[in-house]
Parts: sequence; C-alpha cells; structure tokens
Amino acid sequence: MSVKTHILTSLADVPAGDWDAVANSDAARVNPFVSHAFLWALEKSGSATAKTGWAARHVVIEEGGKVVGAVPCYLKPHSKGEYVFDHGWADAFARAGGHYYPKLQVSVPFSPVVAPKLLAQDLAMRVLLAGQLVALGKVEKASSVHVTFSSETDAEALRGNPQWLERHDIQFHWHNAGYSSFEDFLAALSSSKRKNIRKERAAVRAAGITFQALTGDDIKAHHWGAFWEFYMDTGSRKWGQPYLTRQFFTMIHETMRQQILLVMAHRGGKPIAGALNFIGGDTLYGRNWGCVENLPFLHFETCYYQAIDFAIARGLKVIEAGAQGEHKLARGYVPVKTVSFHHLAHPGLARAVADYLEGEREAIAEGQEALAAHAPFRHVEQE
Repeated sequence: MSVKTHILTSLADVPAGDWDAVANSDAARVNPFVSHAFLWALEKSGSATAKTGWAARHVVIEEGGKVVGAVPCYLKPHSKGEYVFDHGWADAFARAGGHYYPKLQVSVPFSPVVAPKLLAQDLAMRVLLAGQLVALGKVEKASSVHVTFSSETDAEALRGNPQWLERHDIQFHWHNAGYSSFEDFLAALSSSKRKNIRKERAAVRAAGITFQALTGDDIKAHHWGAFWEFYMDTGSRKWGQPYLTRQFFTMIHETMRQQILLVMAHRGGKPIAGALNFIGGDTLYGRNWGCVENLPFLHFETCYYQAIDFAIARGLKVIEAGAQGEHKLARGYVPVKTVSFHHLAHPGLARAVADYLEGEREAIAEGQEALAAHAPFRHVEQE
C-alpha cells in the first residue's frame, strides 16, 4: 500500500473519526486532549490559530487511504502557552545572530498535560512521524521542533535518537491506592498532614461554601456563564489576557460534556468559584480554575479535594493537576517526572542545549528525590 504524508492547516481537513482512531484507539487510556473535538474547539473558537500564534501544521499519514498516524503540530512565532520554557534558548540564539522563530510546537495548546503526541498504533509509525516532523521543520525553515509533555509511547520513538534532546521537569500528580473514600485517603497520610487537610476543608464549610460536581447533561448554560466570569477574572490577573475564548467553552459543552467535570462553589446561593476538569480513561485532568471571591483554602478545596472525591468515586487512578505547585505536595500530590523532546536544527545551538540539559536533568532528579522525601504519606515518614 502507498503511504502519503499530508500537512494540514486545519483540523477541518481530517474527519474526526479518522483522527480519533489513531489518537484514542485504547478506550482504557483515552486522553481527551488529543481528541479531534478538543483540538478543533481550540481552532474553531479562535483560541489557537495563526492569529494567536498557533498556526496549524498537523501531520497526517495515510496508508491505502486510511489514516494510520497523526501529530498535533503548530508553527509558532513565540513561546507562549507552552509551560516548557525555552525563552533562554531563544535569547541565546538571538544574541549569537540566529533566528529562533518560527519554531514547530508539537503539543496541546495551553495544556500542560501528559498525552501522546505521535498518534499511531505501532512504534514503527511513531518513528516515521518523528522523521516527518524533522522534515517539516526544514520546509518551514523552523529553528526547532518541540514535543512537550510526552507520553511513554512518544519517548519510545524519540529517546536515544541523536536528533532529539530529552528534557525533564516535575509535576505533582495524585495516585489512587484503591481508596474507598476521602477518609480512607486521609488515613494514609501522616498525622500532621491529615489534620491540616481536615482543618482546611472545615474552614471552607464554615465560610458557608457548598459545592456541585457536575458532569454531562447536568452542566447547563448558566454554569458556563458563571465559569467564564471566573476564568476571565483570574486569567486576566495571571496572564494579562486569557488564552481561551468564550466560544471554546460552548464548543466543548456541545461535543465533550460527558468527559467534563465542572466543580462549582457557591456561597449564599451565588456561584463564586469553579474548576474545569476533563475525564480520561483512567485519569482526571485539572484544566482551569477561577474565582470572584478569594477566600482561604477555596482554591485547594475546589481544585484538589473535590477532584480527589470524584476520582475515588469513579475509580480513577490518577489526577493530573496542571503545572508547578509545590503546595500540592502537602495535599497528597506527589512529584512525577515529565518529559519533552527537542530537535534543534543549528548544530551549535544543539550542542549548547545538550550540555545544558545534561545538568538540568541531574538537578531535576535531585529535586524530585528531595520532594519525594517530604511526601505526606505515613510509610514515607516512618522510613
């Protein structure tokens, strides 16, 4: 059969079923962020487009007229909305007279979640996709190609290839050890951490705050209206200009509401805060949060403890709560290594970055070990 590679400037050019057949073929490990519905919502809503610096260059490979491989890829003139920071590389290359932008970014825009990016059912096809990305970089005259928040299947195809440099970082994830309830989870913690979490949850209740955990058809238009207000208020203070448009939330409600957990906090009958989560095959992904009243411990309850309650009830194995945040450690989220891969076309820049990454990986490993030593669980405390 003949193999053809296509570079798509819009996800509208590939049927959703064809994309999802390679993106989420394993129902037990479905990742909503690489689904056609999520990525198309980003594009169609105006959130991730050429105008915002995310020009689609999606790679699709067909064999015998059937899609057998795909990559969500974007041509970018900046490094915003990525969460794997390469500003130092860009500055150093510019000082040496080079042009770092445009670059190719293989990622889910604005989403620091671990997900497969080389979408195929076998290793040979993922290796082929990686080669096509390098070739696309030459065509686009891009300085580099970046595959961020990579899955193990991505790493299997890229690790050890001298064209790709491996970078590490740390996130904090919660792991379900077969807990039957939140109290069962608390029982696994050290006494001091257990008491602190109970104190935080009690303080939120004492403030008269109640919560709704909404999924599917229970999510209504007025919930999105309130959440949009939270998102705009908090996002404007955090980034200056929030990345996502109002239409994005409308679109994911229309196509993905069965995969959404929307936590809404109320006080005196009025919604004051909310957290948007996506439900995967075995993982709950914390995505966005916002509030119009900033009360003590409200963020922890809305984003972390409500998520744990839901994950335990659903039997989900992991909660990914987004980037950064050592404060998550005391709340049962443990340090986990994340991996990205980087192809730098200029040999001198590649050598300099390779040397830098060697030291950075050692520092990340030491940092992860130090953080793990302070994990809140009883068996760690007793060792």
